[in-house]
Amino acid sequence: MPQITVDYSAVMTPAFDRVGFARALHTATVEIADAKPEACKTQYRPSALTAFGYEDPEEQRHAVVHVTIGLLTGRTEETKTRLTEAVLELLREHVRDDGFVLHASAEVRDLAASYRKFER
Repeated sequence: MPQITVDYSAVMTPAFDRVGFARALHTATVEIADAKPEACKTQYRPSALTAFGYEDPEEQRHAVVHVTIGLLTGRTEETKTRLTEAVLELLREHVRDDGFVLHASAEVRDLAASYRKFER
């Protein structure tokens, strides 16, 4: 915990500073949600094809990025909202304008009561 997943259009890969974004996001998550730095884990999942409205996906004029942060229960809605806003600001800073329209979104959710993990 936190479990962070970043789904994004592959077309934006050259414009997306993923390492910088993860570092900044981990820092924000520690500061805002009182997480431990070593607990922050981020996975990136590029999507080869993004369909937007009626646009031909081959034109690649639009890119989508959605960040999901799963936290153990107990954070207030205000804390979750602050973290979500921080994510959007960090995306503005770490995805440079590269000729596509960027559609960015984020959500912070509680992990299910069944959540378990292990380390080796």
